[in-house]
Amino acid sequence: MNHYNTVATAIDYIKEHFKTQPDLQEIAAAVHMSPFHFQRVFAEWAGVTPKKFLQYLTLDYAKTMLREEKVTVFDAAFEAGLSGTGRLHDLFINIESMTPGEYKNGGKALRINYSFAESPFGDIIVASTSKGICHMAFADDQQLALQELTAQFPHAQFTQMVDLIQQNTLYIFTQDWSRLSEIKLHLRGTDFQLKVWEALLKIPMGNLTTYSQLATTLQNPNASRAVGSAVAQNPVAFLIPCHRVIKATGDTGQYHWGSTRKSAIIGWEAAKKGHTAGGEI
Repeated sequence: MNHYNTVATAIDYIKEHFKTQPDLQEIAAAVHMSPFHFQRVFAEWAGVTPKKFLQYLTLDYAKTMLREEKVTVFDAAFEAGLSGTGRLHDLFINIESMTPGEYKNGGKALRINYSFAESPFGDIIVASTSKGICHMAFADDQQLALQELTAQFPHAQFTQMVDLIQQNTLYIFTQDWSRLSEIKLHLRGTDFQLKVWEALLKIPMGNLTTYSQLATTLQNPNASRAVGSAVAQNPVAFLIPCHRVIKATGDTGQYHWGSTRKSAIIGWEAAKKGHTAGGEI
């Protein structure tokens, strides 16, 4: 049965009433369906649950207020129909991976430590907040690498220093990937980007996948192009292993930090995997 009109009516209802934060029962009643049936139909058509759609809509409204108007976080929460700043804070953390204050201030409240280090594939710049790694990139030109970092967080306070979070991260070049759980990340991205980056973290060292395979893993097999875009926007080189994604033809494909470097990393990891397994290299 074609439920397009039902879902479209539900979306219009959510857009019109999001400031009152309607629950599942209320939205389902508006389209004359049972909550259980409506939840399933809406998720099949929209790709997210009604609750998640309401959260995105609420967050977008709050972001617009914080970005374009001189309002407080409390005002934004109130105008978005939330019961308090705590709920708005939770939405930002769960979807944007940063607080409303950090979003409003363009990183002004963030204190970011950064340092340069050597890796088997050239110099890198690594940056961290108190919550985890927020940026890592190969730095063939250190001045340009620093400019790219500061452009991402134009109002943050930067200090050149090595902290414990960075030290734990740099172990990744000398230790096996079983220590990955010890590394904390502080990333900002869309829900889809975060899912892609999380999927990248699950690719074992020495293994490769394709964009289409990654899209299938995310249960969205027709989203290869969107997956490719999210992979390209990875803010943490090597640690989030976007280099392990290649074209279906077997071509290694493009890489933000150079296709030659990508090939070198793939070969290096394959050699380490073979050595660890006791195989012949």
